[in-house]
Amino acid sequence: MSYIRPKSDFQLTPEEKKNLLQEYFDFYTERASQNPHLLNSKIPRDEFDDLLNDIGSLIIKKAESFSNSDNSVSRFLYENSLPEHLEYYLPKQFRVFCLALNALKQWLSAEQAATDRYILGGTVRSQCKNADSKCLVTGKPASECKIELHHPVRDGRPPIPISKEAHALIEGQNTVGTTEDEIMKIIYPIKRQGNRSWVMLKLGCELLLGIANTTKSKNVQSSSKTFARKASAATNLNFTDIINWIDENSLV
Repeated sequence: MSYIRPKSDFQLTPEEKKNLLQEYFDFYTERASQNPHLLNSKIPRDEFDDLLNDIGSLIIKKAESFSNSDNSVSRFLYENSLPEHLEYYLPKQFRVFCLALNALKQWLSAEQAATDRYILGGTVRSQCKNADSKCLVTGKPASECKIELHHPVRDGRPPIPISKEAHALIEGQNTVGTTEDEIMKIIYPIKRQGNRSWVMLKLGCELLLGIANTTKSKNVQSSSKTFARKASAATNLNFTDIINWIDENSLV
């Protein structure tokens, strides 16, 4: 089956787009006032393990097929031959695999950019920047800060205008350096290293306490429990204490 890029069934007028963005920004301004971390929701990569495994396996198979036949890819590699001292270490199939990964990266970049245009069209970025002249998190006007575009959730919703300072805050980049919370200073590097979420930490603690009610996949549950065990060992807190700390800091 050939890939067809998803397209919206709706055609909004400029006025409708402006009103939609204003309501959208009002929603996130309110969320930011409650908890800025709510503007940075990321689904654990483990949720897509099966899909990613299928894609990886397909690339391996395609690389093997290309490397064993006379085609434009093989000719490209021949025309871009390796230095003699490298040729022994880089088999043709692996080189094709690398070329395929690069093609996939370019395709993903183009398709992800297209998701921003799904509702608002080709001028989405300028619309998002011009619709509100201030940072939605700090309230600072654009004249006093550098405005960036940030996706609160990567599910097709448009980006929102926030300052560089706010971006660092909701991404947690300045959490360790500014907080007086010793627990955060210990747990945050573990969280960042494993690319895990606070939701996963709480879930892991609940699973290990036997009080979780979840439909998450086995991979997510296993990764969550690993995160919880590491956090507990590093902080010398039990799982109940960690859950209480998460709740007290409104991290979930």
